[in-house]
Amino acid sequence: MSAGPRVIAAVLAGGVGARMGASSPKQLLPLEGRPIIEHSIAAFEASPEVDEIVVLMVAEYVGRIEDVVAKAGFTKVSKVVPGGATRTDTSYAALSAMSAAPDTDLVLLHDAARPLVRPRTIAACVSALDRAGAVGVAVPSADTVVRVSQGQEGEVIAQTPDRSTLRRMQTPQGFRLGLLRRAYELAMADPTLVATDDCGVVLRYLPEEDVRIVPGEESNIKVTNPGDVEIAETLLRRMRAQGGSGRRTTGAAS
Repeated sequence: MSAGPRVIAAVLAGGVGARMGASSPKQLLPLEGRPIIEHSIAAFEASPEVDEIVVLMVAEYVGRIEDVVAKAGFTKVSKVVPGGATRTDTSYAALSAMSAAPDTDLVLLHDAARPLVRPRTIAACVSALDRAGAVGVAVPSADTVVRVSQGQEGEVIAQTPDRSTLRRMQTPQGFRLGLLRRAYELAMADPTLVATDDCGVVLRYLPEEDVRIVPGEESNIKVTNPGDVEIAETLLRRMRAQGGSGRRTTGAAS
């Protein structure tokens, strides 16, 4: 457990994952015999830096996640609550679930669909919050990224940004709780709000705050499209063979 401010991890699973084409949320798809979300919760359960876990889930599946938590024997999960219609709504619901926590606490927000986050990434986020109010995990872009515009017969390349300045964002994203609360108070009062992640909310509404980058890992993939589960299983087996975070959840049989 943390010796300084308490660390609360929120595992966010408010969306249904329409791109997967599954009949239930993608976070419930099996990964080596267990729901994807169980692996994500297990990462924070095993982290000595994390004191408490809050899980956000599609409303009609909250009971099912409570069963997953009970069966796995997770002791840090304090509550499972409904997520929102958008990522921003789900993050705001997570903050509401932490209403009793002081502003001095630290919060890590993590996509439930990233089941392979490593312990060292979680630890690096918490450590970085000693010197920053907001941090985001990111990896360099290996591909050339282009901006496009609409041509006469479809999209055309409008600009090729310098790849050395580009990063692909992952999670967790970490914040001092008071700072994130201030950002979301402004965000939720803005009728033009459009945001896809929490670092973006801080950048837009608290522009005076630097958001520090914590180096991520390519294995920390987000399960989004058909076929990603098979990729995640391959990566999980490789990580386990290398002695990495090929963890097994507590309580459940192997």
